[in-house]
Amino acid sequence: MSTAPTPAAGPLSGIRVVELGGIGPGPFAGMLLADQGAEVIRVDRPAEAGTASKHPILHRGRRSVALDLKDPADVEAVLALVDTADALIEGFRPGVAERLGLGPDVCLARNPKLVYGRMTGWGQDGPLAQAPGHDINYIAVAGALGALGAADEHPPVPLNLVGDMGGGGMLLALGITTALVSAGRTGRGQVVDAAMTDGTAVQLALVHGLLAVGRWEDARGVNLFDGGAPFYRTYRTSDGGHMAVGSVEPQFYAVLLEVLGLADDPLFAKQHDREQWPAMRVRLEEIFAGWSREEWTAAFDGTQSCVTPVYGLTEAAAHPHNLARGTYYTEDGVLQPAPAPRFHGTPSGTPRPAPAVGAHTREVLAEVGLVR
Repeated sequence: MSTAPTPAAGPLSGIRVVELGGIGPGPFAGMLLADQGAEVIRVDRPAEAGTASKHPILHRGRRSVALDLKDPADVEAVLALVDTADALIEGFRPGVAERLGLGPDVCLARNPKLVYGRMTGWGQDGPLAQAPGHDINYIAVAGALGALGAADEHPPVPLNLVGDMGGGGMLLALGITTALVSAGRTGRGQVVDAAMTDGTAVQLALVHGLLAVGRWEDARGVNLFDGGAPFYRTYRTSDGGHMAVGSVEPQFYAVLLEVLGLADDPLFAKQHDREQWPAMRVRLEEIFAGWSREEWTAAFDGTQSCVTPVYGLTEAAAHPHNLARGTYYTEDGVLQPAPAPRFHGTPSGTPRPAPAVGAHTREVLAEVGLVR
C-alpha cells in the first residue's frame, strides 16, 4: 500500500467553511473542500459528543463542534462562526434552516460575502421539494437510472455515485468554489441551490446530445455506452471474475479481435452493425468464459485494446498504477482515496483523520470570543 502524501496547505488554504451536520453528499462536499486546504468546521449533535465519527473518510480534514441547533444559545454560537466564514453547507429539507434561525437571509445579513451552499435531492422548489428521497429516487426521476442496465433486467443500482456524490456533493463543491470566486470579485455572497436531480441531469449531457442527433435510443441495453455494444461491456470469466471491454475506436477493436482470435470472423467484420450486436455479445461471452480473469489479464497486458480486469475495492488500491500515483493511501489503518484533483503548485497533502464528535468545541468557540 502506498504511503500517505506529504502534508501541505492546498489551494483553498485560508477559506473557512461551516458545515451543518448532514449525511452523504453534504459531508462529501465538505471533504472535497477540506482536502484542498479549506478549514472546515463541522457542527455535530451534542448527543454524539465524544464518540468516534461514523464516517471516518467523509469526515476527514475537519474540526468538530457539538452544538444543539434547537437551542437558541447554540444557534447564536453557530451564527458567530458564520460571521467568520467564507461559506456554509447545509443539507436540510427546504425551510428547515429558516425555522432554526440559520437560513440564508439571516446569515447573509450578518455576512454579506458568505456563500450559502444548500444540498438537497429535489432542490429548493418544485412539486417534490418537500418529499423524502434517496439517491436511487433522484436518479430515477432525473432519467439516469432508466438508462442503465440490460433491456431484459432491472436497472442496476450504481452504488450512490451518480446522485449523492457526482450529482450532489461534487456539484455543491463546484457551486461553492465558483461562488467564492464571484464573492472575491464582487464582495457579494449568494445562495447555491445544489439539487441531486439537477446534478444527475447535467451528467446526462453527452447522452442527451447523442439522443438529439439520432445516435442514442431511449431504451436500455441497446446503445454504445449502456452495455448494448459488444465491445463496451463486461464479461464473466471462468473463475467468476470479470473483464471490462472498452474497445470503442476501430484500432482498439482490431486488437481486441486479434487477441481473441476473431480477426477473420465475418460476424465481427462490421463493428457498428447493431443487428449483429446480440450475436456478437453471445460469442464474446462464450470466449471470455473459457479463461480466468488473470489469464485474460495476462493475454491483454501491454496491448492497445482498452481491456482491463474488473477489481474490487481493496484489489484496486493494490494495483501497480494506483500504487505508483498514490491514488489510495492508508491512515490509521483506514484505506481511503487520496485528495483529487491534484494541484502541482499548491498540493493538498494528507487530510487530518476524522475527529471525535465535538472534539474542538471549546477551541473553535474560543476563537470567536465564546467561552464554554
